Amino acid sequence: MAKLAFIGLGLMGTPMATRLLEAGHDLTVWNRTADKTRPLTDQGATAASTPMEAIAGVDAVITMVTNAEALEQVVFGDNGLAAALAPGQLLIDMSTVGPDAVRSVASRLPQGVAMVDAPVRGSVPQATAGKLAVYVGADLSGFQRVEPILAPLGTLHHVGGLGAGAATKVVVNSTLGAAIAAFGEALALGDDFGLDRSVVLDVLSDTPIASTVEAKRANVESGSYPASFKLSLALKDLNLVTQIADQNGRRLEVAPASRDWLEQAAEAGAGDLDYSAVIATITTDGGRRPA
Repeated sequence: MAKLAFIGLGLMGTPMATRLLEAGHDLTVWNRTADKTRPLTDQGATAASTPMEAIAGVDAVITMVTNAEALEQVVFGDNGLAAALAPGQLLIDMSTVGPDAVRSVASRLPQGVAMVDAPVRGSVPQATAGKLAVYVGADLSGFQRVEPILAPLGTLHHVGGLGAGAATKVVVNSTLGAAIAAFGEALALGDDFGLDRSVVLDVLSDTPIASTVEAKRANVESGSYPASFKLSLALKDLNLVTQIADQNGRRLEVAPASRDWLEQAAEAGAGDLDYSAVIATITTDGGRRPA
């Protein structure tokens, strides 16, 4: 087993860190809101007061933070990781920040410190059950090094060199937005036809968006959207998709439209709800054209 530090105990970070602890790793944790370390320390983890303190003597540090700005802060800010990282230690970033941010961080780490990007697909239920898809960007030796560390989290996919994991996650997230928006629009269209909502849900369960329907049907039927993956984070990810496309001169149509739905839902106050709350925006007055 390895000696690890885990930085970032949000909705995803907490169950991920818990699985690593339960797998037998020696774990030190840090979170900006210190109270969030308690569920881990109650199970045997050690809490650090700063990211820099968390990495004393560890084999690897895992970061699972909100965005590229947060990653920059925990690595290079006051009492950040870079001030204490030593040759032979490994930084594993599992955040969704895009390949440019990953390569920028890697290029500024102390000499002898390696970096791997390993963002994940899945939300809280998959993180809790150890059924995440983990997209690893690393050379072969780097992948072999992180594989036994990250195995308790789910299925690892070696998708290329440094930055390839982050790039793969951007590609995956472009489909996430499209699927949830398609789900909402299909329901809205069914409502306009006067179809029974339960019948429409049954029918959609046998279409190309079946997995999305299955995962979010209970939310739709109850009208309640407890966060497994916050809408604000989904919007951040779709913004990343469109920004990278723009930088590369790539014309996308579906991703910007999906982003616009999420943005409208966030403006209506759904940012802290599950991203499937966008369906409520699409199927209510938010989905009506101005008269």
